Amino acid sequence: MTNPHDIIIRPIVTEQSMADMAENKYTFVVSKKANKTEIKKAVEAVFGVNVEKVNTLNYDGKVKRMGRSVGRTASFKKAVVKLTADSKEIEFFQGM
Repeated sequence: MTNPHDIIIRPIVTEQSMADMAENKYTFVVSKKANKTEIKKAVEAVFGVNVEKVNTLNYDGKVKRMGRSVGRTASFKKAVVKLTADSKEIEFFQGM
C-alpha cells in the first residue's frame, strides 16, 4: 500500500471523536491490512501534520437478521491518531 489515500478510508465523526479533538486526537476508518507505521506515514503525508501515537481497534461485523435469513454488517479497522503538541490541527475537521 504505497498510496496514503488507500490506507485512510474516511474520518469518523461522532460525539466522542469530536470531544477527543480537544486533546489532538483524530479518528479514522483505515484499511484492515494497514499497520500503525503505515497509518502514521499516511496521515502525515495527506494532512501535513506530526503524529505522536497511533492506536488501532479491529471491529467485527454484527450479526443482523433480515427476515428469515441472517447476515452480517461489514467489519472495519479504526485508528485513533494523536498529534504532537506543536503540530497544526487537521483542517478537515474544522467547522464540524
